[in-house]
Amino acid sequence: MPTESRALSRVDGPNNQLLGSLDPDVYRRLASQLELVPMIRDQSICLPGSKLSHAYFPVSCVISLVHMLEGGATGESAVIGNEGMLGVAIFTGGYTMATEASVQIEGNAYRVSAEALMDEFNRSESTRNHLLRYTLALFAQTSQTAVCNRHHSVQQRLCRRLLLTLDRLPGNELHLTQEQIAITLGVRREGISEAASRLQSVGLITYKRGKITVLDRNGLEAYACECYQVVKEECERLENTPALPRKQHPYSVERRRRVRPPPPEVTRLPRH
Repeated sequence: MPTESRALSRVDGPNNQLLGSLDPDVYRRLASQLELVPMIRDQSICLPGSKLSHAYFPVSCVISLVHMLEGGATGESAVIGNEGMLGVAIFTGGYTMATEASVQIEGNAYRVSAEALMDEFNRSESTRNHLLRYTLALFAQTSQTAVCNRHHSVQQRLCRRLLLTLDRLPGNELHLTQEQIAITLGVRREGISEAASRLQSVGLITYKRGKITVLDRNGLEAYACECYQVVKEECERLENTPALPRKQHPYSVERRRRVRPPPPEVTRLPRH
């Protein structure tokens, strides 16, 4: 269960990778402004169009960014855990979000006011670089998720989503319901049930009401589409300073250039 709200002591570790990447002086200044707050499952943190008064840095919770259409259809654009933060709209100038942000797996998060975050963003070039690189990583996940939802099977997308959640939590147990996963993937609950049953039948997971246990992570990666690895490699590249060369994936621009056929010859008509 998440703990009660309390202020963060300067001697506490951040337990959030993005906070931990900040320069020590920046973190010490920000630490007095951070507050550890409980995040309850299905809690709505912000609605589309609402102004963000705080940024959240997850420690042990997982936050889902979900779009809802007028007809009620849903789809997740990104998942946020202890690698990052909710609230990039604060320092990119928007202050509002186009998605609903809700807690999918409960736990704790550090909360800081939008004003305090902007003060550090404007004060420190290093902080700006870290936060903007994370924004690029979040954008990479969002754009790849859109392609994945259009072209890959429910089973592949389920594997990708389980792996993303595993990366943001300790252990191999995920407290997720079929209804939650169906909302994030934008499919019927029956589709999730069928896909989970197939994964269970080949020994990759076990599933009980509200809890998924991953038994074979390597096998799960083998069943997932390439989208998981593409996003993971891009995020790892952006975490490094200076940025390291990105590993080539099957659909990289470089490969497309090499396999692109030569343009057809154009027959020019004589002028009269």
